[in-house]
Amino acid sequence: MLVSFKIYRFEPEKELQERYDIYELEVSDDEVILDILNKIKWTKDGSLSYRRSCRHGICGSCAVKLNGKSILACKTSIKKAVEEFGNVLVIEPLDKSRVIKDLIIDKSDFWNKFSKIKPYLIDEIDENPKSENIIPPKIAEMIENADYCISCGCCFYACESYRVNKSFLGPQALAKTYRFTADVRDKAKKERLEIVNELGSGVWDCVKCQECSEVCPKDVDPFAKITHLHNQIFDEGVAKKNVATKHAEGFVHSIKKHGILDEGMLVLYSEGIKVLRYLPKAVVMFKKGKIKLPWQMPQSKGLHEIQKLIEISQTDKLKD
Repeated sequence: MLVSFKIYRFEPEKELQERYDIYELEVSDDEVILDILNKIKWTKDGSLSYRRSCRHGICGSCAVKLNGKSILACKTSIKKAVEEFGNVLVIEPLDKSRVIKDLIIDKSDFWNKFSKIKPYLIDEIDENPKSENIIPPKIAEMIENADYCISCGCCFYACESYRVNKSFLGPQALAKTYRFTADVRDKAKKERLEIVNELGSGVWDCVKCQECSEVCPKDVDPFAKITHLHNQIFDEGVAKKNVATKHAEGFVHSIKKHGILDEGMLVLYSEGIKVLRYLPKAVVMFKKGKIKLPWQMPQSKGLHEIQKLIEISQTDKLKD
């Protein structure tokens, strides 16, 4: 089949403006995006620049955006890409603001966030062990494939939180944090949780869009790992009373009272008197039926059972 590839081209040090070059190629169903990039570079335009290495979905270096979606070029089939996006495929870098040349970007921001969470096992290790430190399968399963992450950056550059808040650690760093906090061999669990508990950079700044899990090529599901970190922060006594933890606490309080979420009271519970700054927005939301007055709130069917479940499962307490 004939497919048009619209490829982003830009070299900031030599050019003033970005452009898109279009290449029309006959492709086969068994080819992947990386095959096409190779074909263009080797037969059409040798100046095209992109990263590649293993060709087997292990190194993560060939991550790009395809029609706005973060992908690994070596794992994305042309056939499926055409089925999803049509016969015009747009290939762009993960982050246009960090372009070095064409599809190659400066990932120093990504690696700096990664290093902050100390991505290595911390323990007193015998340098001359006489046997292996064997972990039972059930214990190893607690990591939930977080160790499958190949640090490709797909989730990081698709993250809505990081897009508006450059201090946010990002889904990759948080998923890697969970990889170690869930590892029974690691002796720095609390230290790691203190790092990701920070307002402005840690787990509380995730907006729960779940785009990270949508684009992850290794099915690590970073969003689930972020949720686990929330729970660990409470379980390990790391949580402190602030707007973020009060929001989590208020969520439980609302469900316990009504069986469903009271969005208006959730903000009041989280913010206290500061909620007045949201009054104009609250009026608009009230008119559209998004929030209700306390006496208008319905109760969920089976509320008693919901309350029982909360009483049984909730053990979290906040530090002052």
